[in-house]
Order: sequence, then structure tokens, then C-alpha cells
Amino acid sequence: MVSANDLEATLDQVRANAAGAVAGVFGPDTLTWRIDREAVIFLGAGRALLLQLAHPWVAAAIAEHSKTLADPIGRFHRTFDIMFAMVFGSLDRALLSSRQLHRRHSMIIGEMPETVGPFAAGSRYHANDIASLRWVHATLVESALMAHDLVLPALSAEERERYWSESRLFGALFGLTADDLPADWSGFTAYTAAMAQSETLTVSPAAREIATQIFAGARPWLRPPRWYRALTARMLPERLRAGFAFALDANDERAVDNALRWIRRVYPRLPDRLRYVGPYQEAQARLRGEPQPDWMTRCLNRAWIGRPQMDMRGKG
Repeated sequence: MVSANDLEATLDQVRANAAGAVAGVFGPDTLTWRIDREAVIFLGAGRALLLQLAHPWVAAAIAEHSKTLADPIGRFHRTFDIMFAMVFGSLDRALLSSRQLHRRHSMIIGEMPETVGPFAAGSRYHANDIASLRWVHATLVESALMAHDLVLPALSAEERERYWSESRLFGALFGLTADDLPADWSGFTAYTAAMAQSETLTVSPAAREIATQIFAGARPWLRPPRWYRALTARMLPERLRAGFAFALDANDERAVDNALRWIRRVYPRLPDRLRYVGPYQEAQARLRGEPQPDWMTRCLNRAWIGRPQMDMRGKG
């Protein structure tokens, strides 16, 4: 488990390697900012969620401790609020979000209600478990890059190494040490490939039910469009796609291809103010010394994180 003391030790490493107090952990010259500023990374959000649900401990924790089904928009906002604060917030804001996430995870403890894959009924799960955190971190890192590369020019081999090096620093915000994560990009891809084929990822009935509720849409106005559901299914490993009972027919494939064709044509031509997420634009304003984001950035922030600004609410 990652204890509070363990987290503080990794945060010392974050401070030592951060871009600066104002720029935050990463800063404007990093690939992390370049990738995560793109609104198009939302194309990978469904994939990341399903890959997390495929871990039986994560699925059990979400089923028993999360308001995802009752408040899917709130879940979306809370997730992106924490992630974007870590990436685009000032150093103090990033560290605060890291501690908030750890404290929230420290309250998520329970027992498996049934045997799923290698996890026996009655075995205890803890959201601050290192192996689980490593997998959640991997789904975020890999899915963001996959979504980026679906629409924009793919990163070079050297850029992927840089991206993974930065992602290891992102992992430290979860409390993961250098020894907890693969050393390089090839090690990371080997890890994700092995996980995709291992019994550690087994789609439980709880995971399938959560996925069905989210992607089928308990409320019609919240239902993702067909092309997005199909794209998410296409991005999954085939074994897990079958586990979630997501079928892809010819009409689904055409819907995905048509959507991607349109997005690839239109998205790169969007003005930066529409293309880049609000927290990135707020970070740029902060670097310019502006006291608060302008009205448009505040509106974008409401869409992405559910509030107008990555403010400092309380102390870490």
C-alpha cells in the first residue's frame, strides 16, 4: 500500500524535478502539456474507464464506493479536476490534488463480493494498493496518447521515451516510486500488453453492469453517441471487449470511420481557444501573470472540471 508517508516521500521527488512553483510539475515545454491540452484526448476517456473497470478490485471499489451511476457528470468532473490540476496546476495545486486523491483512496477499502479471476471472494481491496494504482496510471497515460495519435501526428520514438519519462513523474503524484514503474517506453508497452492478456484483468458482473449503465445511458440525454461507443470498443483489447459484451458490426465500424474522418479534417483547424482544454488555458494565463482566467476559459473549465477555476480550496 501507499501510505501517507510514502506519498510525501514521492512528493519530495516531484518538488525536486518540477518545472517551478508557477509552471507546476511539468510546464509548457513538456510533452505532457502538449498532449493533455488537446480536447481530443476525450476520445480515450471511455477506454481508460473500461480498462480500469476490468481490474476486479477497481470495479468492486467503484460499485461499492462511487456515485458514478447516480452522478456520471459529477464523476467526469471530479476525475478531470484532479488529473488536470496535477498536470496544469501550480506546484502547490498539483501537490494538493495528489494528497486529496490519496486521502479519498484511503477511505476506499472493502472485500470482494465474489471470486473474479485471481481475486477470491472475501479478499480485501484497497484503492491505495500499488498494483492497482500502477494499472490506473497506465490506463490514463496510454489512453491519452492513443486518442492523441488517432487525430494528430503520432509521437516519434524519442518523443515516446520523453513522454514516458514525464509520466513516471505523473505516477509519483499517485505515490508510485521509480521502482514501481517500468524504466522505459518498451517496458511500459510490455507491461500493458501483459496485463491485457493476464487474468488480473477479468471483467466481473459488477464491471459489466457499470459499463452497460454508462454506455447504454440510463438517461437518453446522457447516452454517448453510437460512434463513440463503437470507438471505445474498438480501442479495447479483443478479450476485454468480449468480456464487456461489446459487439462491433459493420454499421458500427462505418460510424467510427466516418466520425474519425470528420474529426481529423476539422479538429486541427479549430482555433486554439476551442481546441485546448480550459485548465491548460488557465495555466497559460497564470504564466503570463494574469490574476484569474478570462470568461471563456472559465466557461471551458466549467465544462471540463465543473467549476470556473483550478482554485486553491484549503491547504494540503
